[in-house]
Amino acid sequence: MARANRPVSRRQAWWLLAGALAAFLPLTQQIPLWLALAAGAAFAWRAALTWRQWHLPPKWLLVLLVIAGTVGVFLQYRSIIGRTPGIALLVVFLALKLLELRAARDAIVTALLCYFLVLGQFLFTQTIPTALLSSLTVLITTATMLAASDDRPPPLMQLRRAGLMLAQAMPFMLLLFLLFPRVQGPLWGLPQDRYTAVSGISETMSPGSIAQLSQSDAIAFRVQFKGQVPPQSQLYWRGPVMPSFDGRTWSVRQTLAAYTEIPYAVSGPSVDYELTLEPNGKFWVFSLEMPGNLPADSALTADYQPITRQIVRNRLRYTQRAWPETLAGLNESRAVLRDALALPAGGNPRVRALADDWRRRHGDDGAAILATAQEFFNRQLLIYTLNPPLLGPDMIDEFLFDTKRGFCEHFAAAFVYALRAAGVPARVVAGYQGGEVNPVDGYLVVRQYDAHAWTEAWIAGRGWVRIDPTAISAPSRINSNLAAAVPAGEELPFLARTDMSWVRELRYRLDAVTNGWNQWVLGYNPQKQRDFLAGLGLGEPDWRSMTAALAVLCGLVLLSLTGWVLRNRMRVDPAVLAWRKFTRHLEAHGVAWHNWEGPQAFAERAAAQVPAHAQVIHDIAALYARLRYAPRPSPQDLLTLRQRIGEFRL
Repeated sequence: MARANRPVSRRQAWWLLAGALAAFLPLTQQIPLWLALAAGAAFAWRAALTWRQWHLPPKWLLVLLVIAGTVGVFLQYRSIIGRTPGIALLVVFLALKLLELRAARDAIVTALLCYFLVLGQFLFTQTIPTALLSSLTVLITTATMLAASDDRPPPLMQLRRAGLMLAQAMPFMLLLFLLFPRVQGPLWGLPQDRYTAVSGISETMSPGSIAQLSQSDAIAFRVQFKGQVPPQSQLYWRGPVMPSFDGRTWSVRQTLAAYTEIPYAVSGPSVDYELTLEPNGKFWVFSLEMPGNLPADSALTADYQPITRQIVRNRLRYTQRAWPETLAGLNESRAVLRDALALPAGGNPRVRALADDWRRRHGDDGAAILATAQEFFNRQLLIYTLNPPLLGPDMIDEFLFDTKRGFCEHFAAAFVYALRAAGVPARVVAGYQGGEVNPVDGYLVVRQYDAHAWTEAWIAGRGWVRIDPTAISAPSRINSNLAAAVPAGEELPFLARTDMSWVRELRYRLDAVTNGWNQWVLGYNPQKQRDFLAGLGLGEPDWRSMTAALAVLCGLVLLSLTGWVLRNRMRVDPAVLAWRKFTRHLEAHGVAWHNWEGPQAFAERAAAQVPAHAQVIHDIAALYARLRYAPRPSPQDLLTLRQRIGEFRL
């Protein structure tokens, strides 16, 4: 009890301030500006109190500040429950707790608040830099805890002691990570939280929407093929299907109909792969056309759009098999075909006239109309560009006959419109095309600038046929990449540029490290744990067997650490053991030895405090120094040292 009420020293206050700053600074971008400034002012106030040795503020003032901070958080978030308001409240409490540091108990509470804020960093992001920064903060906070009980060692020694403690705890952490029963999804998924917006393909497509998305370098998903990677021209990653058109915007059809099993007969060679999807805030997942199986808890809409039962808020990994030569929709329903023919009344008269001519020439022969449309697009010499001009009300006419410049959404929208006007059912499919293989780990990385839109047309006897009008005018976009397709001089996303090989090599290595972190740390889900345990021969263990294994392994680690400590203790220099006995005797009488203090310096200080025994203290210190630092110490000196220390009495 007396230790808990011991006053906080000046050095302990500095340690606590350092730990609080290390825990607070990474969270400044997650809390409102006013709170960050207020907490910073409180930290500066604490520093001034420590530096000037001023009196602490009165308790009534701290109570008012706590109330003001809590009210401010409530007004900011309209709640004090949830991820962000909870972290904001912890910041308020930490900043004000520093202003009432009186006893060791307050120091321990402050250090524990720092630990909670370290955990709070992972509620927002779980990247490798976050983990490294959090590890540094944990090291500083652990050193702060050590300083709360003993502030005499210098900072570097405190950090070394904290690092040794954390290293000893590392085996237990690894065992808990590998064997503790996993739950699906993060432990911090609070229902009150709202997930921040993420970039990705949306449920609508209008002129310029995908072109804007193509400026992003963010990763959409990663793919690991269980064999040879298919050619670039075959990598069509199917996403939202957009049959509805209001004259300017294509959109996903809202429907409740969905297949839990694949509704078509697969054929041809298959492609097996595992896809790791980044959070996109949508219901759909992406699959290589055409999917032969569905991920867990997912279904296929009537237009073959893969969707999940829950919004994709966390990284999702699933295994699939694709059948590129499969014919889908051979016996398509009338309702689906009717939706794939709908057009707004009026508008785009030149395209309508062109489509009427195709219809007069070919009648109901959809295949012939499709071939004519492809030939027409080939003759138009359309230009693929990231900076398409703005279009007016008759945007299809303006794109095809006037500007002739557009991105993939312009090509797909114009092609579908023309086919529908000619009486051929067609729809827009959005997704991603291509990707880049990382030579370091072999994963195919698909980024947001690989976003693409293409066309599906329904042909009797063939079902839904994929036609990519972009490939007609800009085949290099499909066969190579985005950089090869856009005109020279146009600004590309930084990571899509091909003129900086060193940046590309660095990106490959960083992507491989990040992917390994995602797969084996963040992606260590229940299925991954079951696979790992099965590889160890444990089959399908229940919680009892896993608990028993965890207890046994933790016990073995504890025994190993105990043996290591005892072995090191036995190897301690006998002269050092004798010296420690001597310094403990002096410390009991008010003369404390600092472990960074040399024997001669300590002897000078101890002799000044105990002048009656000055000569004996100097003799013992000289013997110890000779045993520790002389090139060939005499064994007789050790016996003499032990004898003199044994006879020493105060």
